[in-house]
Amino acid sequence: MSFDTLGLDPSLVATLATLGYESPSPVQIAAIPAALAGTDLLVSSQTGSGKTAAFMLPALQRLLSSPRPGPTEAGTAQAAPMRRSRAFSPRVLVLAPTRELALQVQKATHGYGQGQRLRTACLVGGMPYGLQLKNISRPFDIAIATPGRLKDHLERGSLALDRVEILVLDEADRMLDMGFQEDIDFIVGKIPAARQTLLFSATLDGVVGKLALRVTRNGQRIDIAPEVKHTAKIEQRALFADNFAHKTRLLDALLRDVELRQAVIFTATKRAAEDLSESLQSQGYAVGALHGDMRQRERNFTLQRLRDGNMRMLVATDVAARGIDVPGITHVINFDAPRQAEDYVHRIGRTGRAGRTGIAVTLLNQDERGLMRTIERYTGNPIEVATIPGLEPRPRTERPRTEARRPAARKPGTSAGFGYERRAAEKRTPARGAERAASFRR
Repeated sequence: MSFDTLGLDPSLVATLATLGYESPSPVQIAAIPAALAGTDLLVSSQTGSGKTAAFMLPALQRLLSSPRPGPTEAGTAQAAPMRRSRAFSPRVLVLAPTRELALQVQKATHGYGQGQRLRTACLVGGMPYGLQLKNISRPFDIAIATPGRLKDHLERGSLALDRVEILVLDEADRMLDMGFQEDIDFIVGKIPAARQTLLFSATLDGVVGKLALRVTRNGQRIDIAPEVKHTAKIEQRALFADNFAHKTRLLDALLRDVELRQAVIFTATKRAAEDLSESLQSQGYAVGALHGDMRQRERNFTLQRLRDGNMRMLVATDVAARGIDVPGITHVINFDAPRQAEDYVHRIGRTGRAGRTGIAVTLLNQDERGLMRTIERYTGNPIEVATIPGLEPRPRTERPRTEARRPAARKPGTSAGFGYERRAAEKRTPARGAERAASFRR
């Protein structure tokens, strides 16, 4: 099947050809004709399945086929005062969970819309308000935003939503997991009811299903089977740790692996990412942190250092799992196990890029065995339980009921203390650490 069979305008099909798009993906085949027909959609589809084109191509066709309408006599009740203050409204609104995803959607939109006189605005946190205010101070067609920043703009009165014709909720499950439910409800309340809503999510169950009922009208459900990528070229292993001190010693041994060129180390929280990054840096590693509290300029600088090979390790939260494409990453280490199986897939997908092989190691507590089984069921692939000689976990019967936990947050100006237990108890040399890492590889 080709794109010209989906009902798209010939100019869009021609643009896709210049971009190297040869045939539509399953989600595009199912969603594009339905979206072009004006139907509300509930689409279960994974990241990387081509969903951005599935919702943006129909939106661009809507803009291409009908000019911007003139002013309405009265928009929504909430938007009326905004209109008097000359606030402009987009015709298409895309909500995304993170600024990285929002920027990716904007970049893709510019590619698909080549030749169209379209104006977009990307409204995300961590970037200056000034440029965003400039972009929405005159008529624009498409807004791509994170819920929190868009709500800020709405409360400031800097834009309106009374002319939105198409609302897209991209990775709706992710937005709800991040606590954006109230912001989404606030935003949807500012949009005309006579709109088309396209909701994309990895799952349509639970709270996502309840959200879908609130924001769509007779939505057509489309379920696309997940495709797990890269697993054939990624060696997946799990190491069990008795406690936090044991986990840090395992990480220390992994980082001494002579085959490790570049690694992404995932933590559960921003503070943990900062602490671990600072600790590794104090030990002489070329390392940086990446998390949601950083400014976009800082994120871009950190990622560029990684791409240029000036950084050997990146300690990151899940905000980085969807936007890093660095072929030189040989290892992904889950210092904190992901809470969702889908996050695990995104994390390990940072290695094994461009046809290379990679290694993904997850450090687990003994009470996280169920999580490992959930991941195995989701991916359809077993995870090898490995050990590092000399750092094997104790049998369950030998462990006391109360184990050492992650240290409390340290005070500013104090040393992070990563690995101090190893140095005090064993005083291992780098050579012995490398020897253990080599045994682990074997």
